Amino acid sequence: MNLKHATLHQLRIFLAVARHGSFARAAEALHLSPPTLSLQVKQLSETVGQPLFEQLGKKIYLTSAGKTLAEACEDIEARMQRLGEDLAALQGVERGSLKLAILTTVKYAVPKLLGGFCAAHPGIDVAMVVGNREKLLQRLNDNEDDLIIMGQPPEQMDVVSEPFADNPLVLVAPPGHPLVGQSGIAPGRLRGEPFILREPGSGTRLTTEKFFSAHGMTLKNRLEVGSNEAIKQTVAGGLGLAVLSIHTVTAELALGELVQIDVQGFPLIRRWHVVYPRGKRLSAAALAFKDWMFAHRPETALAAQANLQSATTSG
Repeated sequence: MNLKHATLHQLRIFLAVARHGSFARAAEALHLSPPTLSLQVKQLSETVGQPLFEQLGKKIYLTSAGKTLAEACEDIEARMQRLGEDLAALQGVERGSLKLAILTTVKYAVPKLLGGFCAAHPGIDVAMVVGNREKLLQRLNDNEDDLIIMGQPPEQMDVVSEPFADNPLVLVAPPGHPLVGQSGIAPGRLRGEPFILREPGSGTRLTTEKFFSAHGMTLKNRLEVGSNEAIKQTVAGGLGLAVLSIHTVTAELALGELVQIDVQGFPLIRRWHVVYPRGKRLSAAALAFKDWMFAHRPETALAAQANLQSATTSG
């Protein structure tokens, strides 16, 4: 056995198969033909001198040698990533890459910041994923991104979390709703009102249900909708009320398509957080973008609320 003959390309292919648990899925992920991938794994196995996988039925499993090699490949991949970051740091922040994952609600604010950052640092390659809380938690667990921007940080995971900006939640209704124009509405008066809600597990939904539960109420769930855009259209169509981030409804309130209801206790103040695994070594590009976000963060909740009231009044 002479591991000097093993190539980084072979180790990368082997690790992909180990992670996917499938030659076909690994080939698809790496954009290789299955025969090419299988040949590389076979050659690596011959170099190691032991089988790396065993097949039981239609499933493949790592052998003891395969598990040992997979652990080493994980270490090599992590070291190569750090090497890339170190080399990029030597070139300064004008080189490197940045991977972001942001909550669906955050897409109304962060892409604008990202645009300004990219204009100031055109040499940085940026990739961004938008998803719901469940998707972001999975990506955080798998350490797929440099930074994740989300609402409530996960309590069950060991992460660094820095509050980034206010995210006030407001209660909106269609223009013709009977409560429109009234002030200081007691939460109890919404008992029996149909609500359009996000999917279970959504941070906005959890905050909304917690608020009304504290007032002895269980929301009447008329519909569950998986996107803020669909919720806004559903509310505008007169099917119910909704609690949404103030940042998602600014345009609709200004145009009169939706109306904010003045309910005691609203807006509900949440915060967006910049989150990453504790112990993660941030690249120069990630540190630069984090600093940029805090320097150019969206307006505060109070300012956003004042702007909405001004827009509603002028409309």
